[in-house]
Amino acid sequence: MSRTVLVTGCSTGIGLATAAAAARDGWQVVATVRDPDRAEELRELPVDVRQLDVTDEASAARCLAGVVGDYGGLDALVNNAGVANSDPTMEMSTMAALRANLEVNFFGVVAVSRLAMPLLRAARGRLVTVGSVHGVVGQPFNEAYCAAKFAVEGFLESLAPVAEAHGVRVSIVVPGFVPDTRFGYFPDVNRQTLQAASGPYADTYAGYLEWVTGQGWESAGQPARQVAEVVLATLRAERPAFRVPTGPWAAEYLAHKLADPDGATVQGLARGWLGRPPSALD
Repeated sequence: MSRTVLVTGCSTGIGLATAAAAARDGWQVVATVRDPDRAEELRELPVDVRQLDVTDEASAARCLAGVVGDYGGLDALVNNAGVANSDPTMEMSTMAALRANLEVNFFGVVAVSRLAMPLLRAARGRLVTVGSVHGVVGQPFNEAYCAAKFAVEGFLESLAPVAEAHGVRVSIVVPGFVPDTRFGYFPDVNRQTLQAASGPYADTYAGYLEWVTGQGWESAGQPARQVAEVVLATLRAERPAFRVPTGPWAAEYLAHKLADPDGATVQGLARGWLGRPPSALD
C-alpha cells in the first residue's frame, strides 16, 4: 500500500523537485500550489495536483479533507511553500509587506501543520519542513525572511518532542542557497534598483552585495534536486534528526552558531521535561 505525502509550494524549485523525487520513490504525492495556472511542469509528473494557499486556512482545510476522502489519511507532510522579500531593509519596506512575509513563511507552516497533525498522529507519520540557514544565522538585509525562519525553528523545536511522544517525527531540512529556483527572483528588481531603494543604507548595502558576490555565495549553492533528495531521505529515515543540513556547506554555516547542530541534545532534554526520557518511537 503506497504512502501519501502532501507537499506545499510545488510550482517550482524545491517543492517541484520534492514532488518528483517522492513520486519516483513510490509515494502517492499530493502536490499543492497556490495558483493552479502555474502548475504546468507539475502536471507532467505522476502526482495529484491540488490547490492550497497556506495563508488561507479554509483552503488548507478543504485540501486536507479532500486528501482524507480520496486516500483515507496522510502519512507525511512537507512544508515547503515560502516567499522572499525584495525590500532591502525593514525600514524601507511596509508593515503590510513584512506581515505578508510572516503570513506565508511562518503562519503558513503553522496553519497546515496543525490541520495535518491529527492525520499524522493516526498514521504515526512524518512532518518535514524546509527551513533555511537564515533561520539560524541572521543575514543582513534579510530581516523579515530571517525573522520568519527563526520563528519556524522555534515552533518546530517546541513541537518536536510532543509530536514524537505521540508517534510523529518532526524534522527541519536546512538548505543554503539554491540557485536553480525562482525563489527570491524579482524580474523588475536588480542591484541598482535595490541600492536606490536602500536610502541611508546604500553604502552599507553595497558592501553587503560585494561580500555576497565576492565570497562566491552562488558557488556554495546546490541544485533543488539535491535538497529534494535530502527531504526524501528524511521522510524515509527510521530515526531522522530534528535538524538536517542539506550538505557540507550548510552544516559548516550552521556550525558558526550551533553547539547542537542536529538538535539531538535539545530534543533529549525536552523528552525529560515531558517525563519520557526514552523516545515513544523506539
